[in-house]
Amino acid sequence: MRWYGLIAPHLKSKDVDPGVLVIDDAAEFVIPVLSGHVGGANAYAEKVAALLNATPVLTTASDVGKTIPVDILGRELGWQVEAPKVNITRVSADVVNQLPIAFVQEAGSSNWWTRPSPLPANIHLFQRFEDVNTEQYRSILWVTHRAIDPAVWQQLAERLVVYRPPRDQA
Repeated sequence: MRWYGLIAPHLKSKDVDPGVLVIDDAAEFVIPVLSGHVGGANAYAEKVAALLNATPVLTTASDVGKTIPVDILGRELGWQVEAPKVNITRVSADVVNQLPIAFVQEAGSSNWWTRPSPLPANIHLFQRFEDVNTEQYRSILWVTHRAIDPAVWQQLAERLVVYRPPRDQA
């Protein structure tokens, strides 16, 4: 039986499945094959590859494009994502397709961008939501402690993802 036959009965959905890695026989490549973002397989692949002096093979669009992983942004900082699943999917597509994105940061650590490359040019930074012309941006990523008015969620249907940092992050 192949490895996938052994794990298949234990899988439920990408939201809860664990990260799974494959390492080739020569230990040259470390490949996340399941749950790259949410399950942490991409991050584990990079760590294991560094230990083995191997190459991590990351295939998720945000990693390949060196852009924001909408579904897990700020996770290592304790941020919680608040948005319907359809919003996360649509906004992720807008980010990787390099459409204009407003990133509003009113709270939380400013050390959220951890890639060695510069922030992509399609991501525009704001300190307050009121400064964003919502017609000018395809999607909005908003880091805040504020309560979001239901009218704002409705106005930005499927275009808004909110991140909630811990209260001790200003």
